[in-house]
Amino acid sequence: MSTGGGVGAIAATPRPLLAAAAALALGLAPDTGDRRRYAVIAVVAAAMGLRNAWVRRLGVADVSTTVLTSTLTGLAADSPAAGGQGQRAARRAGAVVLMLAGAAVGAFLVRRSVPLPLALVAVGEAALAAACVAVARRADGAPAW
Repeated sequence: MSTGGGVGAIAATPRPLLAAAAALALGLAPDTGDRRRYAVIAVVAAAMGLRNAWVRRLGVADVSTTVLTSTLTGLAADSPAAGGQGQRAARRAGAVVLMLAGAAVGAFLVRRSVPLPLALVAVGEAALAAACVAVARRADGAPAW
């Protein structure tokens, strides 16, 4: 896996967008009618779209970042109860649990502050991207997944 070029650029782009959204959200109450919240939503949506493009480009099998229902459908359709062999069930179930946990934490944080969760996501995403680049540089060129 190459860490340069398009993938590297896409991987780096959400961080500044999330930081910009956090800056836009400073002083913005969660229940406000301020029009800035729409700008925050648009910037975060752009950042998440770029992140989805990055994950899709990496080709992580069985984990849909865009539609949680696709992961749930794959989990159910491939289960022994549906006549499947349950292949990759642990990965899919783990993805669902992590998405639900992230949603719960995000909902908790956003009820208290708008910029705080955006800043935390930007920092966490930067750490995750750095870890992915480090792993990719040690790999022999083929994705581990």
